[in-house]
Amino acid sequence: MNTCRNLDHPHCTFWVAPGQHVCEGGHGQPAAELPAAIPVESAAASSYELLAAVRNGRPNGGAPQAAVQAGPAGHYATPMRVRPQLHISGFDPRAAGGRQTLKVELRGMPDNVAPQLAVRLSSELIPAGAAQQKFVRCVEGDWRPVFAEFSSRDREHGQYQIHTEVTSQQAGQPARKWECTFVILVPRLDATLTEIHRIFLSTHKNVRVMADDASIARVSGQGGDSMDIDVTARNAGIAHVDLGAPQGKVDLGFTTIAWDEDLIEVDVPHAGPAHPHPSRQACFVNAAPESGAQRHIRLFALDECVFGRMEIVDPEADALLNHYGPDGLDTNGLTRRLSGRHAVIRRGTHGFEIEDVSRYGLLLDGVWPGKHKPVALRLGMRIELSASIKGIVVMEVTGLMPHGVILHRIDEGARAECFVVLAPDTHPGYPLRRMQAAPNAAALPLLFHHDGGFWHLDAVTGKETALSPQAPLDKLSRMAPHTRFAGEPYPESWIIRTSGVAQETLAAGDEMHTA
Repeated sequence: MNTCRNLDHPHCTFWVAPGQHVCEGGHGQPAAELPAAIPVESAAASSYELLAAVRNGRPNGGAPQAAVQAGPAGHYATPMRVRPQLHISGFDPRAAGGRQTLKVELRGMPDNVAPQLAVRLSSELIPAGAAQQKFVRCVEGDWRPVFAEFSSRDREHGQYQIHTEVTSQQAGQPARKWECTFVILVPRLDATLTEIHRIFLSTHKNVRVMADDASIARVSGQGGDSMDIDVTARNAGIAHVDLGAPQGKVDLGFTTIAWDEDLIEVDVPHAGPAHPHPSRQACFVNAAPESGAQRHIRLFALDECVFGRMEIVDPEADALLNHYGPDGLDTNGLTRRLSGRHAVIRRGTHGFEIEDVSRYGLLLDGVWPGKHKPVALRLGMRIELSASIKGIVVMEVTGLMPHGVILHRIDEGARAECFVVLAPDTHPGYPLRRMQAAPNAAALPLLFHHDGGFWHLDAVTGKETALSPQAPLDKLSRMAPHTRFAGEPYPESWIIRTSGVAQETLAAGDEMHTA
């Protein structure tokens, strides 16, 4: 046997059995040094070569069956993907009544899990009933092992379960959990080594063959999802192993007490408290805005936020826009030159982007991007709706965050409103990184959308506060005085609707009087 030859892991000291493509640590070996296939029927083939032929999918000495993925010259062979496993080693059942230390290694985890995984070991053997530790990913991509210590002193002999839970928790993603349960043997104080091994192997091997006193043991495996075989030959005994063509994992019993346990991923229901006011569109209303502040901060948490013309009845857009002239709000006039669906802002692969879907066009920094051609938003970008008539609605990108974008109007409606478009159900993490903001956006409260509702995040302490009409906003950071939270984006629209009904009623009365 040779030691690991993987150049990416020069300090690896694991052994590589003949015919294997990976070392015991899971590192691929140079493809150029892989031995040639040896037929299983060959009388000169060793047990290592027979096992290698089975693991590489060569039941009849032919070509490998997708066990090793070929790559460019000089690259390492890629081993067959297996489900996540815990490799437990260091267990010595002969130390009855003494201190034990188990080495637990994590193998085969998906690449998209958190860099730190919480592991919880619970058993009657462990002090306080459970132990909390963490698997930490190394620079090379492997996981640093953890060690579980316990004592079998004053314990009744027998088998004890150790239940293991591995949890991955990343910001903005649901938690993932893997579980397994393995068995530890606490033997009698007067148990012999043979009895200990017999009991241990009976719990971890489903086939055990022994050849004693010049007898012959023959094992022939003919398939199956898993074969756990222990073969022992003593006193000139002969053991012949013909594994045939099993489709799953093959374990041979060795003298060391170490084994693998499969980790099963389980569904993790969300255990956090429900948001007191679920919503995907909302608004902050400032009753007395100070210099430079806006009366309304419109909040949207949508996969696609559509900007378009203000319509009281059956609007086509989410963010409804009116033209503001020197005399204030203009509900008709140039407002009618905005499309019902004018522009769409969404979260793309490389950040937030805007797309023109209108009849009248839009200008980005004075240039029309073309219809249905998404353009990535950048800090300071000037957005004009529309392209043919200047000054109907002009906005500027004042804040870019990984989970949202902030738009301020820079036309006559600058004091009226600004817009915060957030990715739905996305936690930004703390502290917030890669945030770009102009001074007017940096003065706004830090917000995000999670668990179906809007949240306030304190940039200094990291405290999260669910936003609702009953939330005490005066105690939150960066929140302007005289501000209330509304569960709809346009709480002032009832005034327009009410005045519209009054005008229609008055007009109907005039017609009746004329008649």
